Amino acid sequence: MMPTIASLALALLAYLSGSIPFSLLVARAWGVDLRVSGSGNVGAANVWRTCGFSAFALAMSGDMLKGALPTIAAQALDLSPLAVVIVGAAAMLGHTRSIFLGFRGGKAVATGGGVVLTLAPLVALPGLAAWAVTFGITRISAVASLTAAGVCGIAAAVLLALGMLPPAYAIFVWGAVAAIVVLHRSNIHRLRTGTENRFKKLF
Repeated sequence: MMPTIASLALALLAYLSGSIPFSLLVARAWGVDLRVSGSGNVGAANVWRTCGFSAFALAMSGDMLKGALPTIAAQALDLSPLAVVIVGAAAMLGHTRSIFLGFRGGKAVATGGGVVLTLAPLVALPGLAAWAVTFGITRISAVASLTAAGVCGIAAAVLLALGMLPPAYAIFVWGAVAAIVVLHRSNIHRLRTGTENRFKKLF
């Protein structure tokens, strides 16, 4: 019974951790309200767009850590793979449906990346590389995020087939990929119409 209680308690803490709007707070420290600036999204990419790279790096670190730290705690408590991914999913849910933002939030790319980096570095690292290369070429955050998600999904499938990834972790990655695609549906629409935001300068 105790592992179940521990899992539920940690999942609740993960949700609360994920709900902390680091990007919004960082931007506010720079004198910017993300909700009415740039793309209007309360994620790290909009911090970069409106506040610059230094603020982005700080916001990105916070958003990744709020996914990674609860997941690390779940692993340290030797919870089952299923319990670990529930904790990671709770952190992502907190980011997208923050209790501090009226159950609204960002698109879970950084927070999900923090979870996946903890669960399966060999899945996350190709995704991070894909994000960097794609963003450098297109200067469109949504394209980079969707590309990274796709690469992570493929990497999870390969590692699962090789017996190098627990099935629960692979299912989590695919679920996270699906969630990120759904959360980017407005971006996908703008990409189709040629109206998606593009970074004019990187630094």
